This record gives sequence, C-alpha cells and structure tokens, in this order.
Amino acid sequence: MRFNYSIVALFIALVSCGGDEKPEELLSEDKMVEILVDIHLAEGFVQSLSIPYDSSKVLYPVLEKQIFEKHGIADTVYINSLEHYLLDAAKMEYLYERTIDSLTLREKIVQ
Repeated sequence: MRFNYSIVALFIALVSCGGDEKPEELLSEDKMVEILVDIHLAEGFVQSLSIPYDSSKVLYPVLEKQIFEKHGIADTVYINSLEHYLLDAAKMEYLYERTIDSLTLREKIVQ
C-alpha cells in the first residue's frame, strides 16, 4: 500500500498557523488510528475501481460518511482532532506509523 506523504505535509502546513488549543472533543490516539486505517482502506478501494475521477469524487465522501457513522463520530470531531494532532509532527508521525503497521498487518492476513 502506498501512502501519499505530501497530503500530510499539506495538512501540517495548513494547520501550523493555528493555535495550540485542544479541541473540545479530541479523539484518542487509538480511535484516531482506527479511523485513519478505515479512511486509507476506503481511499485504496476507490482508487482501485475502474471509474472516472468525477465518480470517485462522489463515491469517496459517501464512504467517508459511513466510516464516521461506524465509529460514532461527527466529521467535525475527526477534522478537529486531525488538526490538533497535525500540530505535533512527532505525534502525527507516530499515529501514521501505527496506521501503516495496522494496514500492513491486515494485508498480511489477507494474503
């Protein structure tokens, strides 16, 4: 599985100007990793389909909404938590290491 580090770098650049306030509803590190795993699986699924780009732009938000419903959170809670964790590059790197480890383990189980 490939991961686009430029997306994370973009997020870091966008939120680095924000304050260091903790969001009212901050997802735990474990929950954040669970959601990141599901999001990357959904992205991989959409990319693997032989559908036009416009169609994938419609499908992905539907899958993303299902992920948030599965985890019982609002999209704003995820976004605010992501922005909070992105302010600490070391923490975000740790969360993505865990995410990649989880995805790698899933891949080994499937094989």
